[in-house]
Amino acid sequence: MRSYDPDLTPAWKKSAPVPEIPADPDLVVEEVTTGFCGAVIRCEAGTVTLEDRFGKHRVFPMDPRGFLLEGRVVTLVRPTSAAPVRPTRTASGSVAVPGARARVARAGRIYVEGRHDAELVERVWGDDLRIEGVVVEYLEGIDDLPSIVAEFGPAPDARLGVLVDHLVPGSKESRIAAQVTSPDVLVVGHPYIDVWEAVKPSSVGIRAWPRVPRGQDWKTGVCRSLGWPENTGAAWQHILSKVTSYNDLEPELLGRVEELIDFVTAP
Repeated sequence: MRSYDPDLTPAWKKSAPVPEIPADPDLVVEEVTTGFCGAVIRCEAGTVTLEDRFGKHRVFPMDPRGFLLEGRVVTLVRPTSAAPVRPTRTASGSVAVPGARARVARAGRIYVEGRHDAELVERVWGDDLRIEGVVVEYLEGIDDLPSIVAEFGPAPDARLGVLVDHLVPGSKESRIAAQVTSPDVLVVGHPYIDVWEAVKPSSVGIRAWPRVPRGQDWKTGVCRSLGWPENTGAAWQHILSKVTSYNDLEPELLGRVEELIDFVTAP
């Protein structure tokens, strides 16, 4: 008897085999359907997460023939290494340094206005700050800034950086900042009434931060407008839990914090 191949598909209709490529971190590929191009940052449960050059993330199924690598069709597969994949970037977007130990604290400091500000800076820039040896402390209020600066005694080898909420021309904050600014003291700020607003609304799952009438406590007004319990501490923990990287923050805050870190670590 004649034997037949169980696959009766004509040879000319069969797809040519394509290489299987491990979805290793930082591998740059293009998804064939959408044209989205980015670097691999995560691979799990049959999906791969890509990050494009603008910091946007997209999750795609690792379907056969689903990606282009240097113009060639490939199939992405899970990396064969049994070891966990280490993150290649910190939450701030900096290159991660596996196994790096915290540096001995510098004489310089960064002060931020309020506990929530300090917690947000730690969440996004904590790894970077430990490697650089920069300590972040928080002010109870900007009114005490002149006396704090005087007691600190800034110098070329002990610079002081300060992050202030709602630092806009003509404000009380801007007048106080002008009193302490010097070659060894840098005061910068963001335009938001509170650091809550520096978190992108989309990251929190809201359309926009509510407008709160003047004379009303801003945080309490936000909770009321959004239908949240009027517990600002719990509300902040909810907001903070949604921040996983610099992509969740507004550029007006990102630039100011990076500026302070550069200032206090400059030789």
